[in-house]
Amino acid sequence: MSIQSDVIIKILLAILLGGLIGGEREFRDKTAGFRTLILICLGAALFTMISAYLAHGENQTGIVANIVTGIGFLGAGAILRDGNRITGLTTASSIWLVAAIGMAVGAGQYTLAGVVTLAALSVLWIFPAIETRIDNLRHTRIYQVVFHPDLQSGQKLESTLDQSGLKLISSKCTKSGDQMTFIWKTIGTQKAHEGFVDTMLQNPDILQLTY
Repeated sequence: MSIQSDVIIKILLAILLGGLIGGEREFRDKTAGFRTLILICLGAALFTMISAYLAHGENQTGIVANIVTGIGFLGAGAILRDGNRITGLTTASSIWLVAAIGMAVGAGQYTLAGVVTLAALSVLWIFPAIETRIDNLRHTRIYQVVFHPDLQSGQKLESTLDQSGLKLISSKCTKSGDQMTFIWKTIGTQKAHEGFVDTMLQNPDILQLTY
């Protein structure tokens, strides 16, 4: 039994579109890279084609819904917690999107799949620069300051935050022996953070500064 030409087109297109996004992820050395995203896109396209073949014009949502559920579990495996940071969210989103592109290819929606792929590549290539600029404008950082237990010194240290242009989100104070520790969660521009660090490093009352 020969394979129909439209099936070959769908297979090749799924490999191409999955490879484009996978190539970008591979270039940035992400866990889900070139081969992984090609296989996801190809698998989603195949499942979609099989669901159409088995349904014979009837409801095809059963297999399609299972594709979405399965990809959700696969994407969750790419999300990792590193201390206070969550990593892998963009990679997980890429897995989810590539599966959707594969489903569109399997359903014969070639234009839709191509446009979404171009949109995804634009987001992955262009938007990191915009994201960096936004982060520089509103950058969150946690400071741990150890100093001599002098109430007046503590008040002066907190006033340094305002003078540097940083906004205090939360504050915690602990005392151990002859030392006092402030833990501040702050938000502000990258320049404000740099200025604050320089000021703190020049303060003779500070025993330790961690950020």
